[in-house]
Amino acid sequence: MKNITLDITKAACFLPAGAIEALEPEVKKAQQSLEDGTCPGNDFLGWLHLPSSITPDFISDIEATAQTLRSECDAIVVAGIGGSYLGAKAVIEALSNSFGWLRRDNAPTILFAGNNIGEDYLSELTELLRDKRFGIINISKSGTTTETALTFRLLKKQCEEQRGKEEARKVIVAVTDAVKGAARTCADKEGYKSYVIPDNVGGRFSVLTPVGLLPIACAGFDIKALVTGAQQMEQACGKDVPFADNPAAQYAAVRNALYQQGKKIEIMVNYQPKLHYVAEWWKQLYGESEGKDKKGIFPASVDFTTDLHSMGQWIQDGERTIFETVISIEQPNRSLLFPADDENLDGLNFLAGKRIDEVNKMAELGTRLAHVDGGVPNIRLSVPVLNEQYIGQMIYFFEIACGISGNVLGVNPFNQPGVEAYKKNMFALLGKPGYEAETEAIKARI
Repeated sequence: MKNITLDITKAACFLPAGAIEALEPEVKKAQQSLEDGTCPGNDFLGWLHLPSSITPDFISDIEATAQTLRSECDAIVVAGIGGSYLGAKAVIEALSNSFGWLRRDNAPTILFAGNNIGEDYLSELTELLRDKRFGIINISKSGTTTETALTFRLLKKQCEEQRGKEEARKVIVAVTDAVKGAARTCADKEGYKSYVIPDNVGGRFSVLTPVGLLPIACAGFDIKALVTGAQQMEQACGKDVPFADNPAAQYAAVRNALYQQGKKIEIMVNYQPKLHYVAEWWKQLYGESEGKDKKGIFPASVDFTTDLHSMGQWIQDGERTIFETVISIEQPNRSLLFPADDENLDGLNFLAGKRIDEVNKMAELGTRLAHVDGGVPNIRLSVPVLNEQYIGQMIYFFEIACGISGNVLGVNPFNQPGVEAYKKNMFALLGKPGYEAETEAIKARI
């Protein structure tokens, strides 16, 4: 079986000769600091060798819990925000039928909530679930994150009212801290099945923990294959793999080399609509890991060819501070031919009989060449086919490359101090006890 592969040739041509190779010592040092646990944020390195530490018994336990939920529920709501939902949503969306009413093996509908404070959204969700057999996966290390805690309050109450407290207990699962926090206290008190979010794994690196694995299994996908793919990439990106053969090291090096040349924005591009949420997960992973100390590449994303009709002009001719990373799927899972038409009013009969994916591939290649001609460096990540194993490879590839890249950049890739700033203001404005001083300070500013 092939691995995903990286092509940096259309990015390297924008750099001085030897610029990528010159970063090899820094990249190797950065990766070694991850292995040694000497890098900033070294108390959050539990993801580094997580794939190879996952046991068959652990996977079997998650699959058994997922089967219980699948048999008891028409819908399962995953309550979580940021890394507590984006990874699972990315994998599920990538593997699911594009039209949700065609679900795999009659799997329950997987819904995501707890990621906003929209009153309409939550009202419509509770309406949708009225008289439905639904379960909840509550994902929160603390249990006090506003968006998720609010959603869980609403859904717990509704589930108990509709099923009765005893039956509701069977379909509510907590994924939380091992010993502390409001969510742990609630799970122990109510007797919910629970899983632990490891203390040394941050949310954005948590896809391969129960945070991601349980919802993905509930959706009917093969988490064993997902983990196998991650294990394969853990080996392919190991610290002893030569720099030229290590895709994560190469990606980290070329990103930093481009950044040093003034390329401040990285655009994640896909030509497969199912990858939209993979890009959303990637944006959090890199934005939250690298965007600090007034440094960092800004992560953006587009869905092509759709966004060529809205963002294509700016990418082709706008300010030259960007580069692209294109995820290219070599083979679609289905086959469909471009039809012929007797009248040929649209002039497209020259495409008749071709696979639609061939047309898409030529759009991809033509666009990449045009953007390179327009001064946009292009990195290409080639994925043989969209399945659990290759998505597992992608997840680990981007995680390890992120850890290396952040260390080369000179930041702590594993903290997120800026995320707390808005919370302090919000709590003060809402009158949360203990925030009186902040409330008075804010009043003076508004």
